Amino acid sequence: MTKSESKYFNTALIMDEALIDLLGKKDLQYISVKEICEKAGVNRSTFYLHYETIADLLGETIEHIQAEFQKSFSVDAKEFIESIDKAPLDELVLINDRYLLPYLNYVKEHKHIYKAVLNNPISMQSEAKLTALYKHILQPIFSRFEIPEKEQRFWLAYHVDGVMAIVFEWLKDDCSESVDEISRIIQNCVRLGRYQCEKK
Repeated sequence: MTKSESKYFNTALIMDEALIDLLGKKDLQYISVKEICEKAGVNRSTFYLHYETIADLLGETIEHIQAEFQKSFSVDAKEFIESIDKAPLDELVLINDRYLLPYLNYVKEHKHIYKAVLNNPISMQSEAKLTALYKHILQPIFSRFEIPEKEQRFWLAYHVDGVMAIVFEWLKDDCSESVDEISRIIQNCVRLGRYQCEKK
């Protein structure tokens, strides 16, 4: 990373942190560019050098907190990807407490940021992220489960969009249900057939 790239990254990080701090005190719709700049200690021209709108900054802020979550997560992503071809199939089912509980705890801890996204639907380049997720993790897992390639995009949509829909419903109620309860609900929705059998 060059000096100018490092400076650009550091400035963006400062503005991410400023927005996170402000979101802890008020809704996004009441936050101005002026406030963000004052909190970050930068001028307006610096803000507009990086972003066109506050929504653009919000998108980057979400990326930042997701990256922070991945750093704190106990499962090493590279190691997991390398193990996909050899791992037992039951270890490749990602809808379980091992993966969901850390994620849901993180969402609850940063709910003011996720609620800002919920209340301000914006494009956050999710397609590009899902393409990378699909190529490196989900596609090899789907292949191990012998899901036909032409069907895999539907499985991807079902799992990713389904989990996010439940998380957003949870956020609407200010995360009033416990993390364990939401994890159970997600798993029951994904494994509906098994859930129905267990109820009998």
